[in-house]
Amino acid sequence: MNELFTVRPPQEALELLLGRCPAPERAETVALGDALGRVTAETVVARETLPAFARSTMDGYAVRAADTFGAAESAPAYLRLCGEVAMGTVPSLHVAAFEAAKIHTGAMLPPGADAVVMVEETNARGGEVEVLASVAPGENVVAAGEDVRAGDVALEPGRRLRAQDVGGLAALGVTHVRVFARPRVAILSTGDEVVAVAETPALGKVRDVNAATVAAVVTANGGVALPHGIVPDDEARLERAARAALDGADALVLSAGSSVSYRDFTARAVERLGAPGVLVHGIGIKPGKPTLLAVAGTKPVVGLPGNPVSALVLAWRIVAPLVRALGGEALADRPFASELDATLTAPVRSRPGREDYVPCTLAREADGTLRATPIFGKSNLIFTLVRADGLLVVPLDQSGLPAGAAVRVIVP
Repeated sequence: MNELFTVRPPQEALELLLGRCPAPERAETVALGDALGRVTAETVVARETLPAFARSTMDGYAVRAADTFGAAESAPAYLRLCGEVAMGTVPSLHVAAFEAAKIHTGAMLPPGADAVVMVEETNARGGEVEVLASVAPGENVVAAGEDVRAGDVALEPGRRLRAQDVGGLAALGVTHVRVFARPRVAILSTGDEVVAVAETPALGKVRDVNAATVAAVVTANGGVALPHGIVPDDEARLERAARAALDGADALVLSAGSSVSYRDFTARAVERLGAPGVLVHGIGIKPGKPTLLAVAGTKPVVGLPGNPVSALVLAWRIVAPLVRALGGEALADRPFASELDATLTAPVRSRPGREDYVPCTLAREADGTLRATPIFGKSNLIFTLVRADGLLVVPLDQSGLPAGAAVRVIVP
């Protein structure tokens, strides 16, 4: 295996890895109340038409629109009040010419009526309604089937369910949903200098930050994190630990041991886990260039740098979309779950040929402009990311960005 980097652009590297991963097969049925954040494993077809009946979107009066044409405050239309539509009932009245029926938001539109005049545009005078504005047919009314019709595709497979999706399923009477099983991601840390978070590190040693941050990224993106502890700098022990971790998981994430120094033998150990082996060793990104991507059999393996900031940035850039894809989500070329457009407040230097991810704070100005202010600091300071609201992206083909430039900000 070539010991030197063959650096690939981040999106190309990710697509190469995803292209070797099989489509998820494990699925399960969950109750609607447990479906938030899960990914649909099959097409959901509407079994009902919504709404099932035409209904008012306003409090006011159900009318025949033609009877209001030309109505204005200076020349009102006068309609006879023919009754009131009770909520939750089928109207027993019929709106005839030059009649109006009192109606409430959500109530069924009575026969004969084709529009609703808002109560604010009327005056009630005994058995007569004074209409101060005209309405068009269908105004302030939701037609039957305007939301969805029986037989329509309500949700496609591969959709991560949001609150509104759960609400839509509830409206259709769906009580259980078929979803993909959460992908299981083994997490293994390496290094003689790394100790457990609960320990007080001796001088020269550091706590295992990466296992905690990677597990958080896995969980936030719908996966199940499986921590496998810390392995010292021993190639044979690393290979054994990696095999054991991968055996009970759908993917493996290693941290440290992915650079080209003589002590970093992760690539060699990963190569022996199974074909096709290492696909990428080196990504055009800062921080995090010495990242390793591999596939053992059908299971992806990601080797992250030991630097906590680099590891977390690459976890957001590579591990997060990988977990979402393994969980069945259709990414549609969207590696990030959330992105914002902002204006840069200070210049940022970079180098063409790599994507730079710079921590930044975000502030909304009075004119609505979102401004991104970079936070400059050493790349191994985790609290630089703690203080940040997001990461601004310097594209591959840029040698930096001036103040005032439009920037894309990812919000992990």
